[in-house]
Amino acid sequence: MTIAERQTQRDPHEGPERRDARAWAWAVPATPIGPLLLAATDEGLVQVVFHAEEKMAAEAVARLIRRLGTEPTPTPAPSPASGTAAAPAAPRCAEHLAEAVRQVESYFAEDTKAFTLALDWSLTTGFNRRVLRELAAHVPYGTVVGYQDLADRVGEPGAARAVGVAMGSNPLPIVVPCHRVVESGGGIGGFGGGLETKRSLLALEGVLPRPLF
Repeated sequence: MTIAERQTQRDPHEGPERRDARAWAWAVPATPIGPLLLAATDEGLVQVVFHAEEKMAAEAVARLIRRLGTEPTPTPAPSPASGTAAAPAAPRCAEHLAEAVRQVESYFAEDTKAFTLALDWSLTTGFNRRVLRELAAHVPYGTVVGYQDLADRVGEPGAARAVGVAMGSNPLPIVVPCHRVVESGGGIGGFGGGLETKRSLLALEGVLPRPLF
């Protein structure tokens, strides 16, 4: 059985099931490519979901409840300025989430060129995780890499197709930049968020020309 065949046996949107419950929180900031759902655990950012309108966001949260084993953690409201009691400390997952929202917004404002977020890799395993870690570490803003080149980089030269599957199952798009992976022959390749979103992200980074209107 090939790597590609092994990878396709699991629903790429579900990922591995979690057995240990952990605290997590989520938010849906607006961006130029539409609402993004960001979710973070105490370890770091764990998932990014495109097109997170109300129905999509509800489905994504339900999946995360199953996969992380617990309901999301409510984040504490800011204390009134006139209050004398100290505000409760934010859970660590809320701190990671707030920083993720800040950096994502800065990315779309063209101020952030490299994310410096703690990441929780628990929703991906094995070959997929290896490829995604390589992508996050060594394919910087404003550059692209071919599926075959990425397979070569992780020591699996026959696994270009499996790299495509790994990109489709990426739980952390944008931050782990699967939009920077293109066909070796020059084609834009596929994208879980839709080709228009991929073009928009590559245009933002200067890889493609910006649309005139």
